[in-house]
This record gives sequence, structure tokens and C-alpha cells, in this order.
Amino acid sequence: MLRINVDSEIDQVSIKLEGSITGIWVDELESAWRSANAQRDSRPLRLDLRDIDHIDKAGSYLLALFHCFGTELIASGVLMIDIVQSIEHDWPAHG
Repeated sequence: MLRINVDSEIDQVSIKLEGSITGIWVDELESAWRSANAQRDSRPLRLDLRDIDHIDKAGSYLLALFHCFGTELIASGVLMIDIVQSIEHDWPAHG
């Protein structure tokens, strides 16, 4: 299961996630990100991964694409920090 909360503030748009980025939830996250990205204007878009407990390969790939489009990935915990650092190293941001 994946809980997705989008918060549009004056200075940023943030997406807070809770649960797992796996299976059908990868598609749900992509839809939520597309919607948030479309409304962000010039504000930064931040993806809060601190409450994610599991991610599959498709989820990791999706996060890499988000990073390439300029989304800031916020993580905690050894596993998620390692995934985010790997994405930041291997996938340059263009956005």
C-alpha cells in the first residue's frame, strides 16, 4: 500500500509518501507526480521518502526519472538514503 499526500505551498510543492513503492503503486505515484509537477510553476518539487519501507526496481527507476526532471528526493534510513544517493550519482538532474 502507498499513501500519497500532495501539499502545495507558496514556496514549494511537496509529495509525502508512506508505505511501499511497488507494483501498482508505482503507477499511482507517477500519476500523482505528474499532477503535482504540472501545478508547481517555478516552485521546487520535493518528494518525501522518509516513511517508505520498501521499493522495487520499477519504483527506483521512477524515482530516477523524477530526479532527472528536477524533483528533490528526501530520504532517511540507510536503505533509502543509499537508493537516493545512487540515483543522484547515476542520473543527472536536468530540470
